[in-house]
Amino acid sequence: MMKKFLTTALVLTCVTCTVALADTSNEAKMYYNQGVDLYRQGQYAQSVNMFRKAIGTDANYIDAYYNLGVILRQMNDNAEALNVFKQIIVRKPDDFEAVFNAAELSIKLGQADNAKKYLALIPQSSPVYSKAQILANTLNTDLQTIAKDLAEQASANMSNIPQSNGVYSNLPSPTGITTDKDGNLYVASFSNNSITKITPNGAKSDFVKSEKLNGPIDIASDSAGNIYVANYNTDNIVKITPTGAVVQYLSNISKPYCLHIQDGILFISSQGSNTVIRRKL
Repeated sequence: MMKKFLTTALVLTCVTCTVALADTSNEAKMYYNQGVDLYRQGQYAQSVNMFRKAIGTDANYIDAYYNLGVILRQMNDNAEALNVFKQIIVRKPDDFEAVFNAAELSIKLGQADNAKKYLALIPQSSPVYSKAQILANTLNTDLQTIAKDLAEQASANMSNIPQSNGVYSNLPSPTGITTDKDGNLYVASFSNNSITKITPNGAKSDFVKSEKLNGPIDIASDSAGNIYVANYNTDNIVKITPTGAVVQYLSNISKPYCLHIQDGILFISSQGSNTVIRRKL
C-alpha cells in the first residue's frame, strides 16, 4: 500500500520520495515525486500541476488524487478539491478517508444533503467513523439519524413506483435494465450507446451518453448506486457513478453479455470465452 504522505497542514517527513504502487508507470512516479518536492518547497501551484500530470499518465493513481485534493483544499479551491475526492471514491469506494473529505468539503460548499450522503457511507469499523460522527454533529444530527432518514427517503421513493401494468415507450434498442435504491429505472441502449433514466413518476432523461459506451448489452447496480455496464463491442466493463462519471472497470472480457450482483460480487457471463467471471466489488 502507498502512504498518503500529505496532511491538511504538513508533510510527514518519514515518507520517502518513492511512494508509488508497483504497477504505476515510471513517468507517473516521476511526476508524483516532483509534486512531493515542489510541495515541500512551498510551490503549491506547481505541485498541483505535477500531481495532475501524474493522474493524466495513470488515471488510477489514488495517492496522486489524494494529495492533489489536499493541496487544492489548502488553496481554498474547495469545489475542485471535492471533484478530486469524488474521483477517488469512484475508483476506490472503500477509501473512507476520501469519503470523509468529500463530506467536509460538501459542508464548506453549503451542500449539507450531499454531505449526509457521504457520511452515510462510512461504516462504524472505519478509523474515520468517530470524526464522521463529530462532523455529523455540526449538521445538528448524527450518523444513526442520517442513515435512518436516508433509508426512509429511499423507501418513500420506492413506494412511488406505479403498481399497475404499463409500458415505457420510445426507447432505442433497449437491452439491459436495472434499478437503484431510489426506485429509478435505468435502460441500456445498444445502438445508441447510452443509458436512459426513468424516475418512479415516469420522467425520462438521458443519464449517460458517452464514447466509453459501445454496445452496452447489460447493466447492474450495486448498493452504492454505481451502475456496471457490459460493453459487448469493446470487450470491457465500465462503471458509472451516481453522478454520471464513466470509468473503465474491467478490460479484456471477451464479449461480456449478462451481469449480476449478489453480496458484493459482480458476476459476468463472457460469450467469447464460454465462462462466467466473478469479481469482488
